[in-house]
Formats: sequence, C-alpha cells, structure tokens
Amino acid sequence: MNYRITLLILVFLSGLCFTACDSKDEPVEVGFLIHAFDKERWENDRDYLVEDVQELGGTVKVMNAENDADKQLAQAKELLANGVDVLVVVPVDQFAAAAIVEAAHAKNVKVISYDRLIKNCKLDYYVSTDNVEIGSLQASYLTTIQPKGKYALIGGAMSDNNSQLLYLGQRNVLQPLVDKGDIEIVYNEFTNAWEESEGYEHAKKLLKAHPDVNAIIAGNDELAMGVIRAVKEAGKEGQILVAGMDADLRNLREIVAGNQTCTVYKPYEKLAATTADLAIKLARDENGEKTYQTVSNGEMLVPTVFHTGMIVNRENLQLTVISEGYQREEEVYN
Repeated sequence: MNYRITLLILVFLSGLCFTACDSKDEPVEVGFLIHAFDKERWENDRDYLVEDVQELGGTVKVMNAENDADKQLAQAKELLANGVDVLVVVPVDQFAAAAIVEAAHAKNVKVISYDRLIKNCKLDYYVSTDNVEIGSLQASYLTTIQPKGKYALIGGAMSDNNSQLLYLGQRNVLQPLVDKGDIEIVYNEFTNAWEESEGYEHAKKLLKAHPDVNAIIAGNDELAMGVIRAVKEAGKEGQILVAGMDADLRNLREIVAGNQTCTVYKPYEKLAATTADLAIKLARDENGEKTYQTVSNGEMLVPTVFHTGMIVNRENLQLTVISEGYQREEEVYN
C-alpha cells in the first residue's frame, strides 16, 4: 500500500516537473507589427529579427501596416486573437499605437516598442539606438568640417518621436555655435513623412531662399536623397555638406561620389538580437534585460535598451558598414 502511494506521488511530481520544464521549451510566437517596408533598412530589421527568434526556438508572424495606423491596430488585434505570445511594434504613429499596447495588455501580452517609442501608455520595453546621440553625431561631424556658416535642418516625420530626439541632439551641438555667432540656422522644418519627395521639396524651398547655405542635416537617408536631388538641380553638388541616417546603399554610393558627406549606421543586427532575446524571455515569463535605462513616454519611465550608432563617411566605409557585413563592398563601389 505504502509502495503504491509512494509511486503515485512520484508519478504526480514527475508530471508537474515535466509540465513546468516543458513550458520553458514550448514554441513562442512573436508578432512583429511593422509600419511599412518603405525604406531599405526595414527589410534588414525584419530578416535579422526572424532569424534570431528562430534560433531561440520561436517563430515570427510579420504584418505590414503600409503606414496606416488603423490598419496596424487591426493587425495587432488579429495577432492577439490568434494567440500570439508577445508583440514587437514599429509604430506607424507614436500616439495611436498606445491602443495596441492596451489591447495587448487586455490579453496579458507584453509589448516591445522597436526603434520608435510608443507614447502615453504602459509600454513594457523599448529597444532602439540613442537618437539624441545620433543627432549629435550628425551635427558634430558637419561642424568639424564647417565650423562656421549657414545650416539647415530638415527633420523627420512629425508622427515619429525619433524626429524630436534627433533634433534635440542636433541643437545640443549647434546652439553654442549659434550663440557665438559662428553658425546661423536659416531653415528648420519637420516633414510629414520620411520620404525622398519631402526632402526634395524642402530643399528646393531652402535653396531658393538661401542659395548660399553651407550644410544641410536631414533626418534620414531618404530625406537626404531628396536633398541631393535638389542640390544637383541647383548645380551645387559637392559644394553643400549633407548628413543623413540609416546607411542605405544608394546613399553610401552618394558618399563615395562626394555628394553626401555622412550618414549614421544603426547596428540593426544588435537591435534585432536584443529584441529577439527579450521577446522570448517575456513570452516565457523569464527575467528581461536587467541593465536597462529608462525613457519617459509621457505615461511612465519605460525600461529601455539603447545601442550606439556610428558616423559613416567616405574614409571609414570599409571599417563600418562593410566590415559589419551590412553592405557589400562590390555594391557600394559599383
């Protein structure tokens, strides 16, 4: 009798252990809600994230909102209804995406905001590069080359919190030079979207009013391509310093040609690896990143993991984006 009781207890405990241990190995499904594949870099982010999650034993369901905030919310609800374990979101709109976080929390699903911060909600985690630092990098590099003169700022989309952060970093560097009278900011506008066409229209307007501008800091490489097109039409290619961000292939070619001064490379592979690891841990109720910073999103101090960007110019192309494997030498120098 005692033997049977002991055996039953052992079987029961083994079952509990099996269930607990097995839960750690259950496949995790990550929902990746991306605003759009409207820039070269986002396809790379997707590929890195999918690969990293798969290596950790999970799967990724990718949904493209095509820059439609309502569509992104509907996609989030669809993933949640289908039992996704965790959401990674590149928000179309920094404010509208708060509804995604609320919907996820109603299902006890955690949300990681990727690259772009979701504002005014109880966000679980934020993984990005330090965009204030990136803005500082852009301005610092150009002012090293051109410490005096007329500067223009063409910022990113007003719906993206990163635009304000980049601007803050740029002004941190430029303002002391403005106060000294060395630099004059002759143009300072944000755009409605991170699009080449907007960079082009703003640069045309700028060059008409200030044809003697010395340097233009664009929010990203897409805007910078529009700037370069307007500068070429004005017959001033190579005469005006142009900064961008993202290390897109065609911009690197413009850097080689001398039409763009610099860009900033974000370590996309590291961003994806951090996000994948965090997503798996959150889905399995394990401890997340322990060494994080915090960033206010208007509602709370959000646990944040920042990676560092780096300036890319004609002199260090080989040592940065090419050696990192982000771009191929034969394509950059094509």
